[in-house]
Amino acid sequence: MTEKVTTLYEAIGGDPVVRALTHRFYELMDRLPEARNVRAVHPPSLEGSEEKFYEYMTGYLGGPPLYTDKRGHPRLRSRHFVAEIGPVERDEWLLCFRRALDETIASQALRDLIWAPVERLAHHMQNKAPEDKAPENKAPENKE
Repeated sequence: MTEKVTTLYEAIGGDPVVRALTHRFYELMDRLPEARNVRAVHPPSLEGSEEKFYEYMTGYLGGPPLYTDKRGHPRLRSRHFVAEIGPVERDEWLLCFRRALDETIASQALRDLIWAPVERLAHHMQNKAPEDKAPENKAPENKE
């Protein structure tokens, strides 16, 4: 007898919830003053970004592989090299995702399962060092 495996996609409510999550995420990014830096690295219209994120999250959570069927392997880090993502942009992205997650997924346990790997991924996507940090192998300038 085979046991049915429930994916995160199914557990959170499937397509309508993933749509709501990704829509709310970009709505927050577009509206929150504290997300202005991450918003600035996106195109003027967020529609394309929202659709790609919906497709990616659908497959990531165990639903249909929409993103890979349309676009191939995600190669997330390399696809994001066009945008400078430093700690500020990363943290603002995480702020939007955390709020959207909290607003759209009722179960704290499911939110926790989704949050941890997404938070690690956001840190992996950072491709710009903090501006106030001296480059490695170079001493900070003496400002006296």
